[in-house]
Amino acid sequence: MSKTVTLRLNNSLYEVFKKLAEEENRSISNFIETATIKYIEEIENVDEFEMNEIRNNKSLNESIRKGLKDASSKAGRFSD
Repeated sequence: MSKTVTLRLNNSLYEVFKKLAEEENRSISNFIETATIKYIEEIENVDEFEMNEIRNNKSLNESIRKGLKDASSKAGRFSD
């Protein structure tokens, strides 16, 4: 079920959103929703460069393997 959210924008930001929405033939609401979804997807995904760094970090990978092993055997401890 869709929810309605009220958003207060200053005039200059509203005009920017309005112009960009018109360029994409969207309503302002749809433009803001779409831009927000794209932003969230972008910040939540690891890019290829970051993934290569993770794969090549031997100590990190060893720590992850140990953590997975401990978790599956219900061993280890949690710390704050």
